[in-house]
Amino acid sequence: MTWFKRERIKRFNILTKLRAVQVAIGLPFFLILLCLYVLPLGFYSPCIQEKDKLGPKPDIFGHKGAPMLGPENTMMSFEKAVENGAFGLESNIYLSYDEVPFLMHDNNLRRTTNIREVMPNASFRHSSLFTWNFLSTLNAGKWFVQFKPFYNMKPLSEADKEKARNQMIPKLSDLLEFAQKEKKFVIFDLNIPPPKHPLRKTFVRRVVSVILDSQIEQHLIYWLTAFDRMYVKKKAPGFQQVGRLYSIERLTKENISKINVDYKKLFYNGLRDYKAANININLYIVNEPWLYSLAWCSRIHSVTTDNIQLLRQINHPYFFMTPSHYMLMWFLLDGVSAVFIVSIFYFHWWKENKENVSESSSSHTDTDSINLEKGKSDHQKASNLSIKPPSRVLDSPWTRKAIYPRLPNSSISNYPGPRQFLVAPKKIDSKPEPDNEPLKSMMPAKVDVRQLTPSEASELILAPTREATREPTLQTALPALTANEPTISSIEVLHPETQHQSTFTVEPFPRNRVSTTSDMSLSSSGFSPKKN
Repeated sequence: MTWFKRERIKRFNILTKLRAVQVAIGLPFFLILLCLYVLPLGFYSPCIQEKDKLGPKPDIFGHKGAPMLGPENTMMSFEKAVENGAFGLESNIYLSYDEVPFLMHDNNLRRTTNIREVMPNASFRHSSLFTWNFLSTLNAGKWFVQFKPFYNMKPLSEADKEKARNQMIPKLSDLLEFAQKEKKFVIFDLNIPPPKHPLRKTFVRRVVSVILDSQIEQHLIYWLTAFDRMYVKKKAPGFQQVGRLYSIERLTKENISKINVDYKKLFYNGLRDYKAANININLYIVNEPWLYSLAWCSRIHSVTTDNIQLLRQINHPYFFMTPSHYMLMWFLLDGVSAVFIVSIFYFHWWKENKENVSESSSSHTDTDSINLEKGKSDHQKASNLSIKPPSRVLDSPWTRKAIYPRLPNSSISNYPGPRQFLVAPKKIDSKPEPDNEPLKSMMPAKVDVRQLTPSEASELILAPTREATREPTLQTALPALTANEPTISSIEVLHPETQHQSTFTVEPFPRNRVSTTSDMSLSSSGFSPKKN
């Protein structure tokens, strides 16, 4: 198997694995995408309805007044709530040890008063264990100026800061008088006194007595406490009874038409059932515009909030739309997203195909170039066999023509030696050439051969004999020359002894031409060439 086939199979295996991974990831992706596309068809939101079915804006109860504009449960806070259009006022009631109802949210005075400065050891004592004479001396507004209870509340003016510093703990009668004056509804949590309190069992009757003594209109009171409710209905039938998250059967049995619930619990416990039973709902504590908008779309009657100054500015619910507008929006979004996703996949597909085409063309080009190089290499090898002699030929004299450059070819061919067959015979033309014409076209360089001395001649004669021992190796190393292969026109040989002195060139001569210099050298050395 060739290298290209192995690489192709390897690449094919990698692409197969990538395709498998793409299918494993792409199939769930398209299923999820399809679910997202069809999800709006079954999605329900109370803010998707016709405009004529939208209910009125929910009324707003100020939770502890307006706690972002003044100290909570103080007259300043209630006044700020009324200034911002509060429908009603919400508060918490405790009874002092001497039976005076007062307004306080916590069961101790540590957070909202300066009791730690006045009586540090009593800062954790229950609020109902203090007398009204002591409670009326505590400051209930300095903490609001020093520590902001809400991170997003606006800074107060200097006049409001000064007014807040002088706030005191108000009585329930003060709130009722203010509500009667402003015609505002009042809803409150009535806290049970601690043990050993003189009004532990009769605190409800005491509060009802204070309310009736204030001469406030009874329908302005939202009675929330379930303790001793039958007495309240009998003593003050004009109070509006408000329940908790009771069952519809209990609400119907107790003749309760309003509930005050946490919004988180209501939306998980069947809002539609209460609406179907004509139960008015008040949600607490709703501070965000989007949540107020959701309550508006759900036809909630009222909410209790800390952020009355913001909610009063909402004139239309957020995210409200008609069903036709909703479907048009989703179809447009689905279409745009589908086009975008298809464009991304098409771009990657086009890019991958382009890379594959370029790689395929480059691989064909590489194959052709390699085949061309291979052909050139084979041709070069064949040329080297006929033109360039092996390195061992260059290391020592190889032919007798190199040893006897001036002898005639006939004498050289008749000279005994083991390498006589290595000299390729030339084809003798029918028309012999003149002896006096030099072969300048074959070898333009001049022959520079010095006359051999007897010792040098004998050394050269013995050279073929020494090389005879290596004849098998050399014969196998050199391929036999064929008649079609080109003959060697000239060979440049460096003799070991004369390498540092000069370089001589051997010219081919015709067989009928004899070198006089070689005869003289051989005669002086005592040798003569053999004749046939």
